[in-house]
Parts: sequence; C-alpha cells; structure tokens
Amino acid sequence: MTADPMPGRSLVSKRAIREVVRTAVLSVYGVSGFAGGGPAGRLLKRLGLAQPGLHLEVEPALTIDLRLTVAYGLPIAEVARQVEASVRYALRHAIDREPERVTIRIGKLRHERGLAPAPEAHSGEPRPGDLADSGTDVA
Repeated sequence: MTADPMPGRSLVSKRAIREVVRTAVLSVYGVSGFAGGGPAGRLLKRLGLAQPGLHLEVEPALTIDLRLTVAYGLPIAEVARQVEASVRYALRHAIDREPERVTIRIGKLRHERGLAPAPEAHSGEPRPGDLADSGTDVA
C-alpha cells in the first residue's frame, strides 16, 4: 500500500449501479417496491437478469427510469422527490457521478388494511378529552 494516493480509473459495472439505485429507492419511506414486468419480469428478476421497474443507461449519459409502487395515502409528489434525492445522493457518494436524468413513474398504489386510520368526523366543537389528548396543559 502506498502512502500517497495515485490517480487512476475504476470500472463500475451496470449491475453495481443498479444495486446502488435499488437500495436507495427502497430506503425511501412510502415506496413499497418496483412495479411492472408482469410474469416475464418476475421470472427475469428471480434469475437475476433484470429488475422490473428499474431501467438505466450509462452511455452517453447516466439516465435512470423508475416505475414504483407507493403506499396509498401518502403524498405521491413528496415520495417521488425523496426518491430522486436519495438516488442522486447515493450515486454521488458511491461512484462520484450524478445522473443526468431521473424519471419516476408511479405504477401502482398499495393499500394495506390497518395502516392508515380512518379520518374521524369532527364537528369543530371541542370535545371533553381534546385538551388532554393535545399534550398541552393550557386551557
């Protein structure tokens, strides 16, 4: 090992970039997974040949196309903004390169029972337990 760093080049495979992007996308709150592919896409995913819902091009410029499944009830625009920021940050720190374009499409919304409580009907009048439930002690 040398004491002084030597300038050089490194080769990053398309598969490694895909894995960095995949991890960054799935770490965002509200993203349930990737959408698309159908039966053929699921088969390719099992074989490790493709990731349905994630397409990237390296040449001439790094471009990323995502098709996602998002949890129902969350603001889609905010989830998409968080996904883009997460992908750009991960790539900048992993390979010191930023994508020229990140395209995000929402393929499906996933609703799971028991995740979001139904909104309560409220007449606008204060109820007896409202002050105690608010966490304040000012009347």
